[in-house]
Amino acid sequence: MEKSKPRPWKVLRSEYVAREPWFTVRHECVELPGGAHVPDYYVFEYPAWVNVIAITRDGLFVMIDQYRHGLGRTDYELAAGVCDPDDASPLEAARRELLEETGFGGGRWRETMRICANPATHDNFTHCFVATGVERLSPQHLEATEDLRVHLMTRDEVRGLLERGGIVQALMAAPLWRYFAESDNAIGAARDTDNGADNEIDSARSDDRGNASAR
Repeated sequence: MEKSKPRPWKVLRSEYVAREPWFTVRHECVELPGGAHVPDYYVFEYPAWVNVIAITRDGLFVMIDQYRHGLGRTDYELAAGVCDPDDASPLEAARRELLEETGFGGGRWRETMRICANPATHDNFTHCFVATGVERLSPQHLEATEDLRVHLMTRDEVRGLLERGGIVQALMAAPLWRYFAESDNAIGAARDTDNGADNEIDSARSDDRGNASAR
């Protein structure tokens, strides 16, 4: 017999304690299904996030590195960012971020996975894309607060970084590991064969803003 799913918590009180451009913090008192109360529970509201595994016609991975103040270190990452209100979809946001951060664009795109940084406290999703056959279209268009460098790396170099723990951002390591697993097992190889076309994926299912629930 299939077990019943855990029941949702009941929100007894909710108030916003911080509203910043990139995140909002919600303080709630909740009642658990068993009747216990948690008086101080915090939920972090974010816009949807995007990242992209971008691969050139020559098979090179478009990577970046930048300083991350939380860890106090510089690491290799994928091009990534936030879905802006003006973005029609996560796909459009990912295309924009790749072009702004690296100057690369075009190619064939597909969404490979949708993941959450921490479902216990975060209310948003990250949409992960693979873009093959990309090419340099323009210089970088960085914001005043951005300082990042572009690196074209071979498949073996990126795989080596993963295996040595050189890519520590979990939301980027996950789609990279999936990409290599699919490639190693010849799953999705046909989808990623570059024919130079610039075909957009069907983004209907990712046209939301990534929020787990409407506010």
